[in-house]
Amino acid sequence: MLRVLVPSDGSANSLYAIRYVIDEFKKRQDLEIHLLNVQPLFSKLITDYIDKSDRMEFHQEQTDAALLTTRQMLDAAGIPYSVHSELGNKVDCIVDAARRLHCDSIIMSTARKSSLVRLIENSVTNQVLERTSVPVEVIAGEAASKFERIGIPAGVGAGAGIVALWMASS
Repeated sequence: MLRVLVPSDGSANSLYAIRYVIDEFKKRQDLEIHLLNVQPLFSKLITDYIDKSDRMEFHQEQTDAALLTTRQMLDAAGIPYSVHSELGNKVDCIVDAARRLHCDSIIMSTARKSSLVRLIENSVTNQVLERTSVPVEVIAGEAASKFERIGIPAGVGAGAGIVALWMASS
């Protein structure tokens, strides 16, 4: 049995990984699929004033909403899976879940972005690749927006130019 971890946040890009997993399951039914949704922790300001049970209920509602389409797709395909919900840093939770669940691979999808944009954004995908010993299959999602393809590199270039001018004048 091949265990795979599929992190999903419910975004359109995350559905690319689910479609891939469905196609793979049709080829080989020995896949054990573990869906993972990670919710961010609340700040201390919120935890001081909101009851723990209310916070947990909110996180569960967010997880259910994020995984709704994913679960519908897997259910429609008749594919068994387990659902895991965690609180914390996405990268930490993905890496830890893959280790704890003894997964053979992590299958995640990501938007198609340039290396520069991934570096600037500190991409979750890049961080998972750097920090896990579990093989990661990255499924290409939608193309990046025009802003991400043009605006961010232009902004970085302009910023570098300003720094260069500042250093030259010092």
